[in-house]
Amino acid sequence: MNLKGRHFLKLLDYTPEEICYLVDLAAELKEKKKNGVAHDVLKGKNIALIFEKTSTRTRCSFEVAAHDLGMHVTYLDPSGSQIGKKESIPDTARVLGRMYDGIEYRGYGQEIVESLAEYAGVPVWNGLTNEFHPTQMIADMLTIREKLGKFEGIKFVYMGDARYNMGNSLMVTCAKLGINFVACTNQKYFPEAELVATCQEICKETGGSITLTEDVQEGCSGADVIYTDVWVSMGEATDVWEERICDLMPYQVNEKAMFFAKDSAIFMHCLPAFHDLNTTVGKEIYDKFGIREMEVTDAVFESEQSVVFDEAENRMHSIKAIMYATLGADQQ
Repeated sequence: MNLKGRHFLKLLDYTPEEICYLVDLAAELKEKKKNGVAHDVLKGKNIALIFEKTSTRTRCSFEVAAHDLGMHVTYLDPSGSQIGKKESIPDTARVLGRMYDGIEYRGYGQEIVESLAEYAGVPVWNGLTNEFHPTQMIADMLTIREKLGKFEGIKFVYMGDARYNMGNSLMVTCAKLGINFVACTNQKYFPEAELVATCQEICKETGGSITLTEDVQEGCSGADVIYTDVWVSMGEATDVWEERICDLMPYQVNEKAMFFAKDSAIFMHCLPAFHDLNTTVGKEIYDKFGIREMEVTDAVFESEQSVVFDEAENRMHSIKAIMYATLGADQQ
């Protein structure tokens, strides 16, 4: 399969076969790295990483993956470029596209990464926007296949705020791969109706399904995967914490929720997670609201069912596969 020159902006742009190809490629590259097999097939190429929102996993994954592939990296933090400030996004894209072979963007609106892709002339990869987080999806699907051995027929439950990048991306990916997706949350936090309808149409072709429910027992019963994310995203005002805690505490992933799932079920989280008081934010929330654990309990996070660190490692292998494929390593 030839994905050379393609952008990687959202998985609505990719077929089920292309998504599975990237998962397969990530697994292949992971095996090579584990076995010490060199795969620096993109020597001489350079990539730019634009981070308007900071990250641990995304930045480290892109940098290590690029190094393994033989590439050089320029990291631009929120103060390191004039994008959208003194220079328009189209102009920035055309400048960087003359210097780099690929560009990653992590930041705010989806329209920004779409505009970069329109004008750059080189592959652009979405490291996270408010609406979508596609690189995380390849890592998540690799993790699911490693742990459960399949996609089709799996019951995948997302608990928490399903309105933004993680809920959107997981729903799209599950629809594409024939997975039964459940958003289990307060109805205020259901995904946008238009995207739900789009995913339901995709499911008619793939055999998956989309379910929205406020009932934890109904949502989690027989689940193969239970997934959650932080309740307040980067860039949101801190004063929304009280409302989110009130609305979403019934949808915390705890021992009761996992009890409803299959014994073989896995717990997933894209990280970072507020499962204890070992973070500044966690301590602040405890001081203000008296809550020691938020979207997931420490018992679940540290349980044998938790695969969050396998998932985190797989970010690097999956991002490597995305760059490998779109920069045309197979055609070198």
